[in-house]
Amino acid sequence: MSESPAALRRRAAELRRLIRHHEELYYRRAAPEISDRDFDRLVEELQRIEAEHPELVTPDSPTLRVGGEPLAGFAQVAHEPPMLSLDNGYSLDDVRDWAGRLERLLPEVRPAFVAELKIDGVSISLRYEDGVLAQGATRGNGRVGDDVTANLRTIRALPLRLLGKPPARLLVRGEVYLPRSAFARLNREREEAGEALFVNPRNATAGAIRMLDSRAVAARRLSVLTYAIADGWNGGGQKAMLEQLAAWGFPVHEGWRYCPDLPAVEACIAEWRDSRRDLDFDTDGVVIKVDDLALRERYGATARSPRWAMAFKYAPEQGETIVRDILVQVGRSGVLTPVAVLEPVFVGGTTVQRATLHNYEDLARKDVRVGDTVRVERGGDVIPKVVEVVLERRPPGAAPFELPATCPRCGAPVERLVGQVAWRCVNPACPAVVAESIRHFVGRNAMDIEGLGDERIEQLLAEGLIRDYTDLYQLDRDRLATLKGWGGKSADNLLASLAGSRHRDLHQLLFALGIRHVGERTARLLARHFGSLEALAAASEEELTAVEEIGPIVAASIRTFFADPRQQAGLAA
Repeated sequence: MSESPAALRRRAAELRRLIRHHEELYYRRAAPEISDRDFDRLVEELQRIEAEHPELVTPDSPTLRVGGEPLAGFAQVAHEPPMLSLDNGYSLDDVRDWAGRLERLLPEVRPAFVAELKIDGVSISLRYEDGVLAQGATRGNGRVGDDVTANLRTIRALPLRLLGKPPARLLVRGEVYLPRSAFARLNREREEAGEALFVNPRNATAGAIRMLDSRAVAARRLSVLTYAIADGWNGGGQKAMLEQLAAWGFPVHEGWRYCPDLPAVEACIAEWRDSRRDLDFDTDGVVIKVDDLALRERYGATARSPRWAMAFKYAPEQGETIVRDILVQVGRSGVLTPVAVLEPVFVGGTTVQRATLHNYEDLARKDVRVGDTVRVERGGDVIPKVVEVVLERRPPGAAPFELPATCPRCGAPVERLVGQVAWRCVNPACPAVVAESIRHFVGRNAMDIEGLGDERIEQLLAEGLIRDYTDLYQLDRDRLATLKGWGGKSADNLLASLAGSRHRDLHQLLFALGIRHVGERTARLLARHFGSLEALAAASEEELTAVEEIGPIVAASIRTFFADPRQQAGLAA
């Protein structure tokens, strides 16, 4: 017997409440109460109800986070009040000069300040009506931006419905960003796919937020932090404003500081100079604001920026060093990646001795040569990279780097597919490809097999005990125990970990297999949709593209993988 409309409406409301509750715990408090699978089941049940009863879909439904049909373009949104830019300062003297200008404007006032980390992302404006997200827009030129509401709804950290009793109309300002961890994963996936890499997280964020297909935006895993109420609230000061935003459920970074005077501001700048490197988002400075909102009105603004705020920017974390060699590494998909071997240099809180050159196209564009003096920085992915060559210091006779015509590990030819930037070794049995594939297979987010570090994988390959991941499950305990550095206990521990890995979730196995274009998120989507490896292997490209976020390129890659006789034999073993 089918449920009554009233019962379905109550169940949908309860599911929305539960999903919002667990999103709050997971994305804003980092204290989840249920497993990912249990959370997915709640979302799936709500999706089923809404698909069968569209009249039950609400503007704040969590199912809107997966994205919808692509848009033809973006509507324009006028910003009122305008989203002004900030004046920048690059030294403590600049901060003191700014404070001095405030003192000259109002000599009788000694303002308190609030200092907040300056997030290197994309500025947005959010309009809530009766506590529900009604519209979100990019900054644009500060007076007019693009309506990107559908894209912003895909950001899990952004509340679709506010907590408590917010005003009927509320205008909030914030910053959308791509976490460093998500950026590193995104660039790894693009590199393996032979696609151009993003320069930094902000570049990737700016591209994502203006995508017309919100389903593709959802796959980017953007996040957001809020920092201001532009309209709908007047609680006295910036400190109270940030506390109120958090109470309504908005994500607010905990790094803000109330500063009663200028020395406290300077202490805050010093505090974050080094510790900001440990954050999972890029920040290039500290925003300093007069706390009191009434005082801000008295200080006023120029046509471009408010007088009551400024942005202090840290010096770029770069260092100069010399390129001693350029090596070519081979990844698990056969991609050749040039790496610069450097004279050790201290950059961004660590000693850097190697830096990625990403791909041959990037290397050729920068024209990096052995012997060159180069500027190195630690990017948003925390992987050191060569920024540029100091040409005036190039030694005589420094020769351009030539990409090898054959794989440096196995000697097989290398090729570049049409439309891709990556060069690949064509030999699927290349020792480097096999070793990297096994490292990926046993990784923590894949099959999570303990006791197999890089050295032991290389040892097992050199001894001829493994040729691919399937051989791991055929290892002999007595043979392992005789290997140098092993013994019976190490052999037993590895075999026990291998036995335990047979019970991993399907999404872990799919990720472990190393199917091109299938990262952790895509693996979860596929596992959830198909339920078994057999069903996925039998799926047509049409069936695959019917899955949310799966496009024709990913679908073709999955079909190619399961049609490969070597993969079929391995999975049957």
